[in-house]
Amino acid sequence: MDEHIEDDERDALAALSSSAARRKTHSYSQQLRTGSGQKRQHQIRKHSLDEDRIPKNIERYYNNHDSSDDDFYPYSTAAGYPPKSGSFSSGAGEYLSHRLDQNLCTDSPKESRPSLAEFIGSGGGGGIFKVPVRAGVHPGRPPCLELRPHPLRETQVGRFLRTIACTETQLWAGQEGGIRVWKTADAYEPGWGVGGRIRRGDEDAAPFLESVNTSPTMCLMVDPANRLVWSGHRDGKIRSWKMDQTLEDSPFKEGLSWQAHRGPVICLTISSYGDLWSGSEGGVIKIWPWESMEKSLSLTQEERHMAALLVERSFIDLRSQVTVNGVCNISSSDVKCLVSDKVRAKVWCAAAVSFSLWDARTRELLKVFNIEGQIENRVDVQSGTDQQVEDEMKVKFVSTSKKEKSGGFLQRSRNAIMGAADAVRRVAKGAGGAFTEDNKRTEALTITSDGTIWSGCTNGFIVQWDGNGNRLQDIQHHPFGVQCFCSFGERVYVGYLSGTIQVLDLDGNLLAGWVAHSSPVIKMAFGTDYVFSLATHGGIRGWTIASPGPIDGMLRSELAAREPVCTRRDNFKILIGTWNVGQGRASPEGLKAWLGSAAADAGIVVVGLQEVEMGAGFLAMSAAKETVGLEGSSIGQWWQDAIGKSLDEGTTFERMGSRQLAGLLIAIWVRKNLRTHAGDIDASAVPCGFGRAIGNKGGVGLRLRIYDRIMCFVNCHLAAHLEAVNRRNADFDHIYRNMVFSRSSNLLNNAAAGVTTAVQNIRGSNAGNADEGKPELSEADMVVFLGDFNYRLHSISYDEARDFVSQRCFDWLREKDQLRAEMKAGKVFQGMREALIRFPPTYKFERHQPGLAGYDSGEKKRIPAWCDRILYRDNRASATGECSLECPVVASILQYEACMEVTDSDHKPVRCKFSVDIAHVDRSVRRQEFGEIFRSEKIRTVLEEYRRVPETIVSSNSISLQNQETAVLKISNKCVKDNAVFQIICEGLSAVKEEGQGSEQRPKGSYGFPRWLEVTPAAGIIKPDQFEEVSVRHEEHQTQDDSVDGIPQNWWSEDTRDKEVVLMVKIRGSRSNQTKTHRVIVRHFFTAPRPTRIDSKSKSSRKIHGGSSINRSDFRQLSSSSSSDAHDEHRYLHSP
Repeated sequence: MDEHIEDDERDALAALSSSAARRKTHSYSQQLRTGSGQKRQHQIRKHSLDEDRIPKNIERYYNNHDSSDDDFYPYSTAAGYPPKSGSFSSGAGEYLSHRLDQNLCTDSPKESRPSLAEFIGSGGGGGIFKVPVRAGVHPGRPPCLELRPHPLRETQVGRFLRTIACTETQLWAGQEGGIRVWKTADAYEPGWGVGGRIRRGDEDAAPFLESVNTSPTMCLMVDPANRLVWSGHRDGKIRSWKMDQTLEDSPFKEGLSWQAHRGPVICLTISSYGDLWSGSEGGVIKIWPWESMEKSLSLTQEERHMAALLVERSFIDLRSQVTVNGVCNISSSDVKCLVSDKVRAKVWCAAAVSFSLWDARTRELLKVFNIEGQIENRVDVQSGTDQQVEDEMKVKFVSTSKKEKSGGFLQRSRNAIMGAADAVRRVAKGAGGAFTEDNKRTEALTITSDGTIWSGCTNGFIVQWDGNGNRLQDIQHHPFGVQCFCSFGERVYVGYLSGTIQVLDLDGNLLAGWVAHSSPVIKMAFGTDYVFSLATHGGIRGWTIASPGPIDGMLRSELAAREPVCTRRDNFKILIGTWNVGQGRASPEGLKAWLGSAAADAGIVVVGLQEVEMGAGFLAMSAAKETVGLEGSSIGQWWQDAIGKSLDEGTTFERMGSRQLAGLLIAIWVRKNLRTHAGDIDASAVPCGFGRAIGNKGGVGLRLRIYDRIMCFVNCHLAAHLEAVNRRNADFDHIYRNMVFSRSSNLLNNAAAGVTTAVQNIRGSNAGNADEGKPELSEADMVVFLGDFNYRLHSISYDEARDFVSQRCFDWLREKDQLRAEMKAGKVFQGMREALIRFPPTYKFERHQPGLAGYDSGEKKRIPAWCDRILYRDNRASATGECSLECPVVASILQYEACMEVTDSDHKPVRCKFSVDIAHVDRSVRRQEFGEIFRSEKIRTVLEEYRRVPETIVSSNSISLQNQETAVLKISNKCVKDNAVFQIICEGLSAVKEEGQGSEQRPKGSYGFPRWLEVTPAAGIIKPDQFEEVSVRHEEHQTQDDSVDGIPQNWWSEDTRDKEVVLMVKIRGSRSNQTKTHRVIVRHFFTAPRPTRIDSKSKSSRKIHGGSSINRSDFRQLSSSSSSDAHDEHRYLHSP
C-alpha cells in the first residue's frame, strides 16, 4: 500500500517547495514553528490551570534534577547514588548465547501465564536513550510537605486552584468554584481516600474545608487585623470570609460581598491606611475606603443588601480621577498586580508593560513609567496586534482555499499547503515586534523587607526598583518566565514557568534552586514553618523555611528509612494493537477477533492505525488544518467508534483521548475500575513526510499518568521501500527527539481558565531550545512504540521467504529482519525490547484472501515482512530488575501475535499484551510520616535557630502629637551579628474620652494607620549594632470643606477629633518565623492649626556610639499641649 500511495503522490509532492507549511506537530494550539533546517525551539503551547507542561531543557541549569515525573527523580552521582549500570551495548552472546535468537532475556514468571522471551536493542545505556533512574526521595531538591498531591487533570475541570494565601494558622486557596481552607494543625493528617466524602482528585490531600459555590476566584488578600480573607472573583464581586471556620460550617458562607467591577477582579491589596484597592480589566483601579467597609461589616445578615449598597457607593475610581479631556495618564491594559508599599505608604500598580505609582494616603497619582523605567505622560490603548495576526491567518487561509479551481485537484491541494505556509511566514514576520514585547511583560510584583520592589517578566528577568520607581538593576538566573514571588525575611522566593523555584538574597544573588513541580509555579505564600507553592495542575507543596540547609539531609534520610511503609505496588495489563488498514474499514468480526477477546482482562487498551485515510488531497488538507490547529477526520472518528463498540465502551471501558495526523491515528481506552488512577492525557504528533511536513509518514503519541507514573504510547508509520533503512532510522530519531506532548482537541474540555500571558504564549528566548535538552520520551517511565515500521527482510528472495513461512521457520527469517539487525547495531530503537516473533510476516497480503496463500502474488511480488511491530522500554536499566521505587515500572510480555484470520487490509493486525508492575508512594501515608519526622525533637532543635529574634530597643512607649507635629521613634538593634527586620503597624484606634482614657481599640484593615498619621519608614532592616529613626507625624488630611471642627461632613470620612492609636513594632530575625513586639501609644489632640517647627527626619541607620545606651540628647523633644498627658517619651523598652 505504501508504494501505491507514494507513486500516486510523487508528482504532486515534488511540486512543493522546501518552504511548505511548517505544520503544528505537537498540539492544536501551536501555530508557529521554525524551519526544519534550524534548531527546533521548544515552544510551550497555551497554558491553562489544568495543564502540567514545563519546558524540558532545564537540566542545563539543574543537572541533578529530572523533571519527568512530578515525584520520582533519578539519583545523581553527585548525591552519592550512582545509577545502575546498563548492559545494552554489549554483544548478543550475553543473553542465551547458545540460542539462535541472540540478545534474548527471560524474566521469571510473575503469574500463571509465563512471560515471553525478549530481544533487547543495543545503545540504550547512555545519552537520550538512557533509562531514567527513579528514587523514592528526590536527592536534588528539599523534602517537602505534600499538602495537596498533584491531582489528575480530568478530576479538576471546573475546580482548578488559581491562587493561595496564608494566615498564621491556615492556608486559603481560591478555586474555580469558590474557596477552600486548610488548617496547618491538620496538615499532616491522612486524606479521606477513594470513596471518602470528598470529590475525586483530593483523596490524598490533607483535610480541608470548602465554601459554597461562587464565581471563579481570581485573587486573595488576608486581613489579619479583622480576621478576614478578601477574595476577588471573575463575576466582578469582592467577597469577605471569616478566618474562624469550623467543620460544622462546611460549606461555609461568605460575609460581606458587593459588585466591585464589571469585569473580573484580577488583584487586591490593602494599603497602609487600611483601604482595599482592586484592579480589573481595562486598567480600572478602585479604592474601597475602610470606613465604609467597617460600617457595612457591622451590619447583620438581614441587612446584607444594605451593607453591599453602602460599600458599592463608596468607591473611588482612580482611572476617572486621572482622565482629562478623554485622555488617561495610566495604561488601559489589564491590571496585573497591586502591591502596597507600607514602608513609604504607596501603592504600586503593574500592567503588562507599564507601572503607576500612587500615594496611599492622598490617593494621588505620583508617577507613570514603563518597564524600562522611562517616565510616561500618556499611555495609549494597547494595540490589537495579536487579533490582527489571527485575522490575517484566517483571511489568508480562506482566500487561498477559495482560489480558482484550475490546475486540477492536486494543484489545488498544493496551493492550499503553500498558502498556509505563506500565512505562517507573514504572521511570524509581521508580529515579531509584538512577540518581542510579550517577552518583557510583567507577570509578578512584590516588595521585599528592605523596601525594594521586584518585578518579574516573561523573559525570566527580574527588575529591582527603589521606592520612587527608579530602576536599580536587572537580574536573570533562569531563562523561563517569572510567575510569582514570595518575600520572607532577607530571602525572596521566585516561582517560574518551568516549575522551578529559586531562592535569592536581597541583592539578587542566587542561593539555591530546584524543580519544585512538573508544571508552572503560579503562586507562593509564607505560612509559619513553610513557604507553600501552587502549581497549575493544582498540587500544593510546602518547603521548610530552613531549606536549603542541613535539615534537608536529615529529612531525606529519615524519609528513606520509612520508604517501605509508604510504598504500594499494583499490577494491571495493557493491550496494544497496531494495524495498517490501507484506507479500508474493518468488519465487526475482524475487530472482535483482533481486540475483543484479548481485552477481557486488560486494564488499558491502546490502538494505533496507519493509512486510515490517504490521498494527495487529504494529505494537503490535513497539513493545512494542522497549521491552524485542527486535527481529525470523520473516518478517524468512525474507527474510534467502531473500536469502542468492540470494547464495550461506556460500560466496561472509557475512551480517554486520541490523536490523528493525516492517516495516523492513536486512541486509548481505560477500564472503569482503573479510571480513578489514570489521567493527565496529553497528545503529540510529529510528521516525517515530505520536508518533515506531510503526515503520510510520522508519529502520533499519547501520554498517560497512572499511579503517578508516566507512560507514553507512540504510533509510527516510517519510510517505505526495502532499501530505505537509513530513512526509517532517521524517521524514528526525528520522532523520538521531537515528540512534545500537550493538550489535544480530542481530549477532555480545554476550556479551563488561563494562568497568565506568559503561560499562554512563550516565544523567543523564553522558549529555550529543545535540542539542548532531553526529549520528553526519554523521561517517561514506560514508552511503547507501535505501528507500521516498514522494516523488511533483506538478502532473501520472494520464493525463499514464502518457503520459510510455509515451514514456519521463523528463526531463520528473523536473521533477515532489517529491524532486528539495526537494533542490534544500536542504530534505531536503542535499548528497546521486543518479544520473540513467532507469527508469520504481516505484509503484504491480498485483501479478503485467508491463510498464508494470501501473500502478494501480483506483478511486484513484494517479499513478506514483519512491518507491523510493537516495542517497549520500562524503568529497568539492565536485562532484569525488581519493581521498586528506584525501578517503579517493570513490564513483561504475555502475548505477541498477529491475527492472520483478519483479511480487511493488505496488512495483518498485531496485538501485544503486557503485564505491568508499578511501585508508587501512598501520598497520604507519606505525609503522616513526614509530619512525625518534622515534629520530632531532632528536627525541632534544628528549627530553633529560625526562631531567634534579635534584641531591640525602642526609644519611647508613648508619643503625644498636635496638628502637624513630628516625633522621632528610634529602634536600635542590640544584636552584634544578626539583622533585625522590623515592621510598624497600627494595632488599634480609639477616641479619647474627656477623662483622657481611650475607648475600645478598633483596628483598620490589615492594621492600617489612621489617615492623620504618617509613619516613615514603617518597615525595614536594621543592621547589627545600628538603629533606625522612624518619623511619626500628624498630617492634615481633610480640607475645610470636608470637616468642621474635626467632625467629618461625609459619613465615610475619617474623624480627626482627639484620638489614640497603639503602634506595634514587630521585630523578627532575617530568617525567623517568630516575632517580638513593642507597643507605642500615640495620642493626637485636636487644636486649631498653629505654626509648628518640624524637625528634619533621618531615614538612614546610624551606628550606636560605644554600643551603650542612647543618651537623651539623641532624641528630639516631643511637644505636648498638656503636661498631664505627657509621658516619659525617653523611657527605653527592652524586647521581652
